[in-house]
Amino acid sequence: MASEEVTQVLADLTRGDTGSAARLLPLVYEELRRLADQYLRDERPDHTLQGTALVHEAFLRLVDQKDAKWQNRAHFYRVAAMAMRRILVNHARDRQRIKRGGGRRKFSLDDIDTQAEAQSPDLIALDEALTKLSLLDHRKAQLVELRYFAGFTIEESARILEISPAQLKREWTLAKTWLLRELRRGGECER
Repeated sequence: MASEEVTQVLADLTRGDTGSAARLLPLVYEELRRLADQYLRDERPDHTLQGTALVHEAFLRLVDQKDAKWQNRAHFYRVAAMAMRRILVNHARDRQRIKRGGGRRKFSLDDIDTQAEAQSPDLIALDEALTKLSLLDHRKAQLVELRYFAGFTIEESARILEISPAQLKREWTLAKTWLLRELRRGGECER
């Protein structure tokens, strides 16, 4: 029922119903907070952006889009994951500018499924590689956003992208391999 209610409120928002944003936040807040926590779990301990701020910033960007045509709940969460990624990348770029090009952190994609145990990624390098992947294969880039950034399972990601879990697993392997190669090529990845 909640899924249908979210989809209906998104349809109202698309039609320009000004009160729908206020109805939407309570329906999606917990899932957006889970996404934010997923994004922030590997950030440095002194990261100045907190989960609640990330949720609110992303939500405001999402509902403030004048020409957004929300298809359904899954579409909303895909765009929310992209918005959070954008916010964090911009935050990292601003911080790097402040530090006059401060050192980039290195990371490994070998164990991307167990990201919590891996080193924190250089979000800027990963964002650049993901942008390139998106130009080559948009669905694989979406898959990385859903799995790596948003923390969705294989089954959840397959449902959102409307493909079989078996096909998603194959594409996930290809996407990880491509990103690892791209990051190594840029000198930003260590094994």
